[in-house]
Amino acid sequence: MEPSVLLLLALLVGFVLLLVRGHPKARGHLPPGPRPLPLLGNLLQMDRGGLLNSFMRIREKYGDVFTVHLGPRPVVMLYGTEAIREALVDQAEAFSGRGTIAVVEPTFRDCGVIFSNGERWKVLRRFSLATMRDFGMGKRSVEERIQEEAQCLVEEFRKSQGAPLDPTFLFQCITANIICSIVFGERFDYKDRQFLRLLYLFYQSFSLISSFSSQVFELFSGFLKYFPGGHRQISRNLQEILDYIGQSVEKHRATLDPSHPRDFIDTYLLRMEKEKSNQHTEFHHENLMISVLSLFFAGTETTSTTLRYGFLLMLKYPHVAEKVQKEIDQVIGSHRLPTLDDRHKMPYTDAVIYEIQRFSDLVPIGVPHKVTKDTFFRGYLLPKNTEVYPILSSALHDPQYFEQPDAFNPDHFLDANGALKKSEAFMPFSLGKRICLGEGIARSELFLFFTTILQNFSVSSPVAPKDIDLSPKESGFGKVPQTYQICFLAR
Repeated sequence: MEPSVLLLLALLVGFVLLLVRGHPKARGHLPPGPRPLPLLGNLLQMDRGGLLNSFMRIREKYGDVFTVHLGPRPVVMLYGTEAIREALVDQAEAFSGRGTIAVVEPTFRDCGVIFSNGERWKVLRRFSLATMRDFGMGKRSVEERIQEEAQCLVEEFRKSQGAPLDPTFLFQCITANIICSIVFGERFDYKDRQFLRLLYLFYQSFSLISSFSSQVFELFSGFLKYFPGGHRQISRNLQEILDYIGQSVEKHRATLDPSHPRDFIDTYLLRMEKEKSNQHTEFHHENLMISVLSLFFAGTETTSTTLRYGFLLMLKYPHVAEKVQKEIDQVIGSHRLPTLDDRHKMPYTDAVIYEIQRFSDLVPIGVPHKVTKDTFFRGYLLPKNTEVYPILSSALHDPQYFEQPDAFNPDHFLDANGALKKSEAFMPFSLGKRICLGEGIARSELFLFFTTILQNFSVSSPVAPKDIDLSPKESGFGKVPQTYQICFLAR
């Protein structure tokens, strides 16, 4: 038989199997949504602008809680501040499961601290939080590391002598070095070839994960995984990073001093040794590798991308940058390093950083959740393991909380007296039991890096502010800003 005929038969058999498996008898009573087609789900309701645009249009008809079939599987969407808080905070335990992102699922496989579930997730999260605190998160030592890294960045920018540059990899370098100091116990030179290779793999992977093709893959991964595409490049990239992590783990193992653990990896290896007789332990090699990958990736890409958006916005709105510099000059001056204590005296700067996070909307559809048990929610019964998408973008652009949700306006976070005003709709790190475990360190990095740069430099663009494009290069699981050139001019 001809190979082409065999391929066609295989595709037909796969189609039939997916059709049969794609519609198990539903338990419970899911929220309303558009009627799905067999296997194809709500493909006909999907917008070419991507999943977020599609969900927004469907929400107009079905309200704040609705069901969308992504291919054969039903997913419950939570839209708006109230619905998201009601689920992730008021019913935190029930909504604490983690769903999957199809393009990275073959790598993470329910392992590590971000994509695991049940007791494994609880054990690894407790361990990770405690260990990161031990090695500086939330303590003055991590503040000092960020200050030192910020000074390294200042020196690098001085070398440019005001010439235009693309800040992408330098912003990656500084955020990666902070998480590397906690996880690997070391920082890297900005010209280290291995380091730059890892950063490129992160950047490319985040872009691919956020691409339109990955959104299509999310709908039909059971079928498309057999064909070439961005999902295979993502897997190759993550495997190369894992190979590096594996080499680092072996070096740690060879030089381990049980009385003086140096970092996250050392502490984990000691826990592995302590629990080696426990057949059911979660402290094994695979969970170590995937946890380090998770922390390294999340700790690098999210904060560096926020900084890239932040300085693009400063180029677009130079009057905002000037007001931040005025507050820096009044509170900090030019002769000492910014500290975290300064934040409380700098409400305008803090409001600008909040607004950068809100406007950049880095993970618009949220990392998928799933319910851990049969769960009643707003009159519906969500069967155990039903996937749930908290659409964080809908909270960050909630018109009930933000007067101009689609405009960049730091006044969203300032009251009539110019004091910082918190908002229940501000949830860039998500909420509840699955809130980003690096939130504290990310907030410290954003404040100290942002203020240190603007203390030392004014910024300008080869492009006129009115011509600067704020639309994302990719918008899917994450948002990736356009590449741009920026000049750092010594003050």
